[in-house]
Amino acid sequence: MNFIDYAKIYIKSGDGGNGHISFRKEKFVPKGGPDGGNGGKGGDVIFYVDPHMNTLLDFKFKRHFKAENGVHGGKKRCTGAHGKDIKIKVPMGTLIKNVETDEVIADLTEVGQTFIAAKGGNGGFGNSEFATATNQAPRFAKDGLPGIEMEVILELKLIADVGLVGYPNVGKSTLISVISAAKPKIANYEFTTLVPNLGIVQIGDYKNYCVADIPGLIQGASDGKGLGIQFLRHVERTRVLLFMLDAMSHDPMEDYRVLENELITYNPDMNLKKRLVCFSKIDSVMEEKREELKAMKFDDKVEDVFLISSITGENIDKVKMKMWQMIEKIREEEEFS
Repeated sequence: MNFIDYAKIYIKSGDGGNGHISFRKEKFVPKGGPDGGNGGKGGDVIFYVDPHMNTLLDFKFKRHFKAENGVHGGKKRCTGAHGKDIKIKVPMGTLIKNVETDEVIADLTEVGQTFIAAKGGNGGFGNSEFATATNQAPRFAKDGLPGIEMEVILELKLIADVGLVGYPNVGKSTLISVISAAKPKIANYEFTTLVPNLGIVQIGDYKNYCVADIPGLIQGASDGKGLGIQFLRHVERTRVLLFMLDAMSHDPMEDYRVLENELITYNPDMNLKKRLVCFSKIDSVMEEKREELKAMKFDDKVEDVFLISSITGENIDKVKMKMWQMIEKIREEEEFS
């Protein structure tokens, strides 16, 4: 699958139709009054969230979107037809920015949500609208207003409750395949995951949460190294960060500091998110190493530390439940804030 999470497109709403200049011509009425109709309104440019989309790939092939112009007014006070709106579907989590100002003009985070990015121009008045007692035969009308045109940036940020953060080949894809129905590509080399993977973790019959497996970070990722900042945006919306550290690393604490630094360098708000730490591949280390890992002390942002193995299943259920408890608490706080 081609995963595209950034696109720049051109949009233009429809121009309003011009007002019409005409006069009634009726039998036995030698001097009929003005009867020019108004122009129709131009179509709007509307974005809406399509739950079946999960990438901005469509915008790789189509970059220009124009709504219809309004129809000009006609005789006998006929108002011109309104131009048809153009509706552009985007995935949930799409941010829309004005290219010129870099201002965020919309953040589409709910299924079915719509946003009018550019309203169509109003139609112009026909000469019938300008008739007065002192000017009973106006010979002028108004042109319709032009539509709005602009370039916008579409930026997709996945919406997930938990973001899995870690070095390449640390076991994030394996974990997500174990705790959810997602089937990401898994292999024993760096950057196996080239696109973010989403998995739904089920807790009981009606409780679930979404986990995003973010492609592996390396030192300097926030400056563009490795996969660079291409996927860092996808951890911005997560409620909880799960740092996965390789139990076989010669310095797991340094790995943690590097990952933390990359996240905070990219966006300082990452420092405010709740965290868990999991030492992966624990089935591959000796008891002495286990005790060493258990003794490691993290800062107060880390709520809990687990030694896990996606192969043997050690502590996997505990991690699933801990993530759920953290998410449930955060959701409650958001609801009452």
